Amino acid sequence: MNIQIQDKNVLNVMAKFKERSEIGIKKYNATLEREDYTLVNWLREAQSEAMDFALYCEAAINKIERDERLKHEYKQSK
Repeated sequence: MNIQIQDKNVLNVMAKFKERSEIGIKKYNATLEREDYTLVNWLREAQSEAMDFALYCEAAINKIERDERLKHEYKQSK
């Protein structure tokens, strides 16, 4: 595949996909083309990933709100 891409963000994401694929192949000794997973297996995997994503978002939101609250409290104490 010889594709010319100028957008560094796209290139960064592509590199991350490649790295993630290599890690998965080493860990599971299989690609996503595996035949042992049913559609339900794939959907459960996707659901688990989506739940993890929601938890990461919640943790990040809480950190931002906590940092903003601390910054506000610090400004008021001066």
